[in-house]
Order: sequence, then structure tokens, then C-alpha cells
Amino acid sequence: MIRRAAALSVLALAGPAMAEEVAPDMPERLDIRFWQAVSNMNPYLSGGVKDIEAAAMVLEPLARYGPDGALIPYLAREIPSRANDGIAADRRAITWRLRDDITWSDGTPLTAEDVAFTGEYCRHPDSGCAARSRFAEVETIEALDAHTVRITFEQAMPVPFGPFVGAQSPILQKAQFAECLGARAPECGEQNFHPVGTGPFMVRDFRPDDIVVFDANPAYRDPDRPNFETAAIIGGGDAAAAGRSVMETGEMDYAWNLQVAPEILERMEDGGAGVLEIGFGTTVERIEVNLTDPSPELDEEIRATRAAPHPVLEDRRVRKALSLAIDRELLSEIGYGPAARPVCDLIPAPEPFVSGANDACLEPDRARAAELLDDAGWRQGPDGVRMRDGEPLELTFTTSTNAVRQDIQALIQQWWRDLGIEVRLRNIEPSVYFGGESGSPDTFQRFYSDLQMYANLFDGTDPQGYLGARRCGFEPRPETQWQGENINRYCDAEYDALWDELAATGARERRAEIARALNDMLIRDYAVLPLVHRGSVSARAASLGGVEFNVWDSELWNVADWYRIED
Repeated sequence: MIRRAAALSVLALAGPAMAEEVAPDMPERLDIRFWQAVSNMNPYLSGGVKDIEAAAMVLEPLARYGPDGALIPYLAREIPSRANDGIAADRRAITWRLRDDITWSDGTPLTAEDVAFTGEYCRHPDSGCAARSRFAEVETIEALDAHTVRITFEQAMPVPFGPFVGAQSPILQKAQFAECLGARAPECGEQNFHPVGTGPFMVRDFRPDDIVVFDANPAYRDPDRPNFETAAIIGGGDAAAAGRSVMETGEMDYAWNLQVAPEILERMEDGGAGVLEIGFGTTVERIEVNLTDPSPELDEEIRATRAAPHPVLEDRRVRKALSLAIDRELLSEIGYGPAARPVCDLIPAPEPFVSGANDACLEPDRARAAELLDDAGWRQGPDGVRMRDGEPLELTFTTSTNAVRQDIQALIQQWWRDLGIEVRLRNIEPSVYFGGESGSPDTFQRFYSDLQMYANLFDGTDPQGYLGARRCGFEPRPETQWQGENINRYCDAEYDALWDELAATGARERRAEIARALNDMLIRDYAVLPLVHRGSVSARAASLGGVEFNVWDSELWNVADWYRIED
């Protein structure tokens, strides 16, 4: 009764009707806390991890990555290979054979047409698909019969597991989204908030940036799953409060993304009601350097591209100086403790892809940073602020609202101010910052500041698609509904050519060598400043069983198997 009363008090914040509506007996309901509230249940229209995680309750890909990083068939019968004729001899095509026992939550069968349509949806040039880089090399997607799909690529693809693999690339129902192609995609509120899925749950009520309520999917392929009749993802508050709701008060079953200071985590562990789940995957907290001019006087299209270079940060010497001023060891220790490691690379895992050639960044060198700024013409004035041609060196530094991030922001601000750089800090509510709303000027994709800090990751164990997102042409722009993964508008023909070589290379050793070289290009150009390799930290109630913590896919990847441990 204590857990039931506590959970209902939280739900009551969303209104009495909501609390009453989701009030079945506690053993039948799964309560999940996302302090970064969910904004969208369609991961193709959001670059935010929070929305991708929530959508995994409902939408499924053809295959997922398991906790060990290995591929597991989900909607497909098996993982395509040369041995089962799923991968063509010339590696220009992959054939997926779907299970014949999968239905959508509305009772209609999943077919190959749904898969082909999902590809059409994301590949449409006006859709603003957040996963577009996964489909960049696709030539055609064909439904050969009701349960067979063939994807043909423009060139040989030694690793063809980009489209429809992992939580970032699930299957949409054609019947539901048929009228939502191209520029209409973000206008389809009902579809984006209440997608019909094949997963263990279906959306009953969705309140953007607040709460999502789910019912068990009666058409789910396993009649004995899920083990909860209803579920809720409750947003709001902060990471510390989310952790306490599981670890101390016991009012929630699971709390995602506990980005809190190490001493707070230690106190939570003494609460006795929950267990921390920690794993190191590919999450890197970084500073993205804006290579375009964010001036509000410029036309949106110009601001979105390198047509107007950043007046200060276009100079590599300035970007390098910013990096040299940062003490990454201290940021890691103060911000995350044992749940993080200082890092100088954008690709922190798996081990064969980790460069390690940039580790000099672990030793700050502020004297050298000052020399670089001098060389770039930025000289300190009598008040300590650097000037050039009568203009002060002023930068705006943005991140999401979070206690740890604000502490890190303040430290970095001080180090940069010590160099003579005036730094204005700005923080934005996470549900807005990561929400992907095309009309909002405050999303991280718009990047209307000079520098911004956040973390992201790639699913699976191969960074090809992740590195490919930094190519020319993948910038968020008005015509893509401000979706796109090349956030800082990096564009280098040499980088693009090297990525093409990666996409055509099969030998794992050579692939790792090329990936490391691509990482090094980004790092040595100081287009992105990695700070901390963050462990994924979440909390589960001691009474919640079946959780297999997964850093290579969605943390909710096997939510169908979660169950209440009986006393």
C-alpha cells in the first residue's frame, strides 16, 4: 500500500483523472521515472535518447543488440548472413525474413510492406528523419512477399545492419503513417504520440513533456508477456529526485539516466529500496563547437549551414585553446565519480575502435591556450577580457537543465574566463532541448549558441553510421524539419571520402583503423571536444526482476520480461 499511495501521489500531479485512470493494483503496474520527460513517441522525429527509450516500449526493429552487443532477431526470424542467403555474395543486398506470428496492437498482421514503408518514410527528403544517415547508402527497399524484405545498397556494404536494427530504427505501421510522409511528418500528432506498435505495450494516454500511460498489448506475440497490465513513464523533476523515488522511497520501479553527483549516488545506495545499474557503452559527454554563425540577424537557412562561418570559432586556434583549458580528470571526478572516465575521443568503445592517440587532452595546458589566442589576434584588455578589432571575445555556452551539467558548466566557464573569454551560460529544460520540436528555437539541433554540451551515443558495436552522420549534407535545416545528426555543421571532403572507404571495407581490423582515423580528424580539428565517457546509470526497485541492463540498445529492450518479485 505504501508504494501504491506514493505512486498515485506522483500521478496526481498530472491531474486527478489521470491518477484515477491508472490505479489498478500495484503488482499489475510498472512505474518508470524519466526526469527528462518524453516529448514524442516517434524516434524518427526526435534525436533525444529519452524519446527513443520510451518508444521502445511500443515500437520494435527487425533486430536488437543484446547486452553483450550481439544481434538478436526480434521481428525477423533470424539474422541475415551469407550462410542463410540473407546477405548477397556481392554484399550489395540484405534480405530479411519476418516472423509470421507478429501482429500490430490493432490486430492486423505485420508485413514486409510496413518495413518498406518505414524506409520510404525516413528516406523522404522532406521528412526530417533523425535516423536518415542509416539509410544514406540505400538504393531500394522492396517487399518481395508478405514476409520478405530486400534492401539493396548503392555499393557493397560489409556491415549492412543499419536500417531497421536497434532502438533508433524501429518499424512503423504503414496503415497508420501513410498520410504522414515528407513535410507532413511532424504534423501527424496522433500518429507520433500514439503509434500502433508490435511491442509489449501500447500507448493509452500521452501528455507531451509530462506523462505516458501504457496498457499491455493484447496482441503481443507471447500470451504470457508482459507481466504488467499497465505501465507509466512519469516525467519531470530532476535526476536526483528520480533516483530517490526508486532507491529510497520505493515509489517507482525504474529510474532512467541518473546524471547526479557521485556523493548523491552513494547516499541513494543506502536507501535499501533499489539497486543501481551501471554499464559503460558509447555515451560521451561533449562540447559541440558551432562552426556556423548563430547570429539572429541571419536567415535561418544561412544559419543552418557553413554558408556563414562562425566569426570566432571558425579559427581552429580558438577551438584548440578552448579544449586545452579544460581539466577533464576533474570534471569526471566531481561530476560523476566512478560512473565516468575522462575521455579525449568521440568513440569510447568497443575497444578496437578506440583511438587513444588524443590522450594529451587529459593534461590541461592553459599557458599554451593563451598563446594560441594571442596568435589568433585576441589580446587581453585592461579588464582581462580579450579583444580583437574592438570586439570582445564573448561566447554563449548552452546545455540542458541538470545539477551536474550546471556544475560542469560553471567550472568550464571559470577556466575560459581565466583565459580572458567572457562566457554567458544558458540552460534549457531537457524536454524542450531534446524534444525535437521543429518550431522551437531551443532544441540542440537548431544550435543557436556558440557552444553546447550534451551526451549522445550509438547503438550496437560498430560506429559506421554514427561517424557517417558527420558528413556534409546531414546538417539540421529548415527543409529537414530541423532534424539531422551533424549538429555543428562539420563538412570536410577528406572526411567524407574516408567514410566511404569505411563503408566499403569488410576486414574488421581495417574497419577499426579507418574508424579511429575518422575519430582523430574530428578531434584534431576541435570540432567536438569530448569531456567524459559516461557510464549509463539507472536504478531499479529491489522488487523488480527480469531487468537485463543493456548499454548497446535501449535500456527498455526487454521490458516484456520484467516482473514483480513476490515477497
